[in-house]
Amino acid sequence: MALLPILVYPDPRLHTVARPVQAVDDRIRQLASDMLETMYDSKGVGLAATQVDVHEQVIVMDTSEEHDHPMVLINPRIVWMSDEHIIWEEGCLSVPGIYDKVERAAAVRVQALDEQGQLREIEANELTAVCIQHEMDHLKGKVFVEYLSMLKRGRIKTKMLKAQREAQS
Repeated sequence: MALLPILVYPDPRLHTVARPVQAVDDRIRQLASDMLETMYDSKGVGLAATQVDVHEQVIVMDTSEEHDHPMVLINPRIVWMSDEHIIWEEGCLSVPGIYDKVERAAAVRVQALDEQGQLREIEANELTAVCIQHEMDHLKGKVFVEYLSMLKRGRIKTKMLKAQREAQS
């Protein structure tokens, strides 16, 4: 297992659209394992392969209280979304230290392959539903700050670039 470097907004690679995984093999299982280790080490609840500069449709998540129920979603596809929406304060490992409210579907049903290549269907609500939608956005090249106003997005971009400059000096 290995910790993977996480891309930080506004890195343009975060806007790359991920391609479907062709085969769930040892390489993909190792990627998922490394992503889980990276996510747990970074105190996150979800991580998309795009965030670690791998542009394939792989998501890992663990929204459990004890952080002991990891999920791997390969080639995920939302097959149903509730009409009801919720507003959730989101954060992102690619936008460290920034949290803001985003409106999303309150519940979703998603189909995806697991790490063994078996098709699964998961119904989720609240935090897990929000996390699925957030991570799937990453696979489409979208970062949660794009739901915010242009003004907020500009401030966040300036703050992230300043932090990167300071870290390099």
